[in-house]
Amino acid sequence: MAERTFDPDVLAARIEPLLKDILRLAGFNLTFEIQRASAALDREFENPDLIVNFDGADADLLLQNKGELLTALEHTVLEAAGVGERLERVLFDCHDYRMMRVEELQLAAEAAADRVRRTGVAHRFNPMTSRERRIIHMALRGEAGVRTESEGVGPQRRVVIHPAQASAGPQSSKPHAPSR
Repeated sequence: MAERTFDPDVLAARIEPLLKDILRLAGFNLTFEIQRASAALDREFENPDLIVNFDGADADLLLQNKGELLTALEHTVLEAAGVGERLERVLFDCHDYRMMRVEELQLAAEAAADRVRRTGVAHRFNPMTSRERRIIHMALRGEAGVRTESEGVGPQRRVVIHPAQASAGPQSSKPHAPSR
């Protein structure tokens, strides 16, 4: 089966009516804009082709509980639009929450890695989405003295930072491979 070519314009045309219907049926007072991500953006960890930006009176609802509703809306719409394995190519955001979260995760990863190097004790993050786990893995991919892996299943999946010298069983040959 040949893989279909990813076309951001075609995907945007599929996302727009789905999102309009969901927002209308849910009674949200939100507007959104779908735009191609600028090629000039320097986003090492998030480099989508499309960005869906939300605004409106209910914007704060999207951002409560670490953006849980924003994440759920993104997941639902992208699944319905048939994005499949290309979820990283589309980013739903509201008031730059996702970009600020990337910075927060980078800082947390660096601080945890320093602690692991200093103490020799592994650090387990709280469960997080695959997108957030990827950010942690990528933030530490070139860091000496530590390695990352994901553990757990489903919504309980989390990143663990280990001292590099610690044995990890069969995955120790891939020290910084992002596991989703």
